[in-house]
Amino acid sequence: MSMGKFLFRRTLQGVFVIWGVVTALFGMRAVSPGDPATLMLGQGATRNLIERVREEEGLNEPIYVQYFDYVTDLLQGDLGYSWRSEREVEAMVIERIPATIELAVAATVIAILIAIPLGVISATRRDQPADYGATLFSLLGISTPNFWLGLMLVLVLGVWYGIPYPSLGISSDLSVRFGIGFIDLPTGRRGAGFVEGLMAIVRDGSFDELLTWLRHVTLPAITLGTYFTALITRLTRSGMIDEIGKAYVTATEAKGLPGVLIRYKHVLRNTMIPIVTVLGLQMGTLMGGAVITETVFNWPGLGLRLIDALSIRDWPLMQGIILFVALMFVVINIVVDALYTYLDPRVSVE
Repeated sequence: MSMGKFLFRRTLQGVFVIWGVVTALFGMRAVSPGDPATLMLGQGATRNLIERVREEEGLNEPIYVQYFDYVTDLLQGDLGYSWRSEREVEAMVIERIPATIELAVAATVIAILIAIPLGVISATRRDQPADYGATLFSLLGISTPNFWLGLMLVLVLGVWYGIPYPSLGISSDLSVRFGIGFIDLPTGRRGAGFVEGLMAIVRDGSFDELLTWLRHVTLPAITLGTYFTALITRLTRSGMIDEIGKAYVTATEAKGLPGVLIRYKHVLRNTMIPIVTVLGLQMGTLMGGAVITETVFNWPGLGLRLIDALSIRDWPLMQGIILFVALMFVVINIVVDALYTYLDPRVSVE
């Protein structure tokens, strides 16, 4: 099977997945308690006004007619209208996507930069202090709840202390005695966006906006990426251990290749398929699972907006956000499947 046919088949499967999500969301709205028209207008609305809204929105139609109209609107790119916010849902979703993507990508980058080297070191130094330390770190990272870690980071690094860095000419007693200052890490909001920071560099040569974004994203990204880091560390370690004892490793060592080249070019590449699989799945999870982190740090992404929509039972907005997250899951999984053949030519698109 050619790659084009494979991608077409996976895309078709993804369409059915999205259709299932759409059907489930519509069913949840249909069986949820309360009258949608009353929720739109509030408890003080008159009976005549409620009936008029029900007629305008098609809520008095049979359930199959409402479902057909809902799917038809989605196919036309219409996610609906938020009566609580008096705005189009697609606009409310689109404006929050950059913040969520920034947070998810930052958490993933932190996880990759820490987890893969740590997993390699742990596998190549089995039963040594480095291995025990990596194992303990993984255990703590997997076991620590995100909401608790976020609150502790806010308290310790955002309120009590900062991150120390070399400093000169700062008047605080600590800086005078030890020659260090502290980076102020904001505990809420987003500040400037990543794209805005890059544009400022191109436009003015100023790094201020990018540094502002980096300061704001540091604590949320660490909070969101800790579990991810621990998971990738364990996967890398177990995969490396399985590969190190194979014949091709012994052959490359006999040829006199440097150990670093063997570990990172040959052995690590052969362990990347499960890692890439988890990376893809976790990227989708980070996109939709940043609800707690965004709430703790008041990060203006889709997770925080979903919580706000849930609190006021804004069904059109909730449906729009969940549909976007489902779409991201499908797209990321298709990309991951396509990467398999590049990472391991033995994997067939069949």
